Amino acid sequence: MVIYFTGTGNSRYVAEGIALRTRDKLVSANEFIKANKGADFTSEAPYVFVSPTYAWRIPRVFSDFIQNGSFMGNISVYFVMTCGDDIGSADEFLTELCDKKNMKFMGVAKVLMPENYVAMYDIPSKAESELIIAEADKTVKAISEIITSRKALPVENKSSFANLKSRYINPIFYSLFVKSKGFYATDKCISCGKCEELCKLNNIKLTDGKPVYGADCTHCMACICGCPTEAIEYKRKTIGKPRYYNLKSPVIDAD
Repeated sequence: MVIYFTGTGNSRYVAEGIALRTRDKLVSANEFIKANKGADFTSEAPYVFVSPTYAWRIPRVFSDFIQNGSFMGNISVYFVMTCGDDIGSADEFLTELCDKKNMKFMGVAKVLMPENYVAMYDIPSKAESELIIAEADKTVKAISEIITSRKALPVENKSSFANLKSRYINPIFYSLFVKSKGFYATDKCISCGKCEELCKLNNIKLTDGKPVYGADCTHCMACICGCPTEAIEYKRKTIGKPRYYNLKSPVIDAD
């Protein structure tokens, strides 16, 4: 069973590719999280969890979803993390998570995808994104073959700063940056409600036709990148920047 959490579509795209190649069931954790519904699954095949990388670990909201959920049947677990660069020492925390769930950690693999964290970084051009995704398809194919073989994912060499990033910078990042304060809608807002629909944590409500943010935000960038008129900004950091939202579906016929 392939279960994914996604903000702007990268992890959904990768999860779809894995599910197609492994011929496994695809499940969106987003739908469960938004409906405040706990996970309760049984799978004969290994579980494959796919998510973005937030400060060199899986998103806390997805980690909580796994921690609080029920995953019966096969005890083997693979993790796949989409990122713009690296995943630090995420494997250490994923191993701890699996130990708590009495599941067997089969490794974690990273898939480089176009940067989407527009609140902090620049977004690649459309042409650059297409090239990155084309390379990602090759990586996803290789990962899927390993999962199908039921072998463990290979352990990647880590930089000397990997542990520093995941263990120490991650909590600082959440404490200082992961807040909804700073998001606002400009006059380009057409009151379509897309931001409210896309928010996994139900943190956005339309009031008098404009989005109003609550305090529960995971900085997934779905609202700002999924807005059809690019009406949402984050402080002054995103003004004039292009947005990125992956609506593509993987094609594996040419494999």
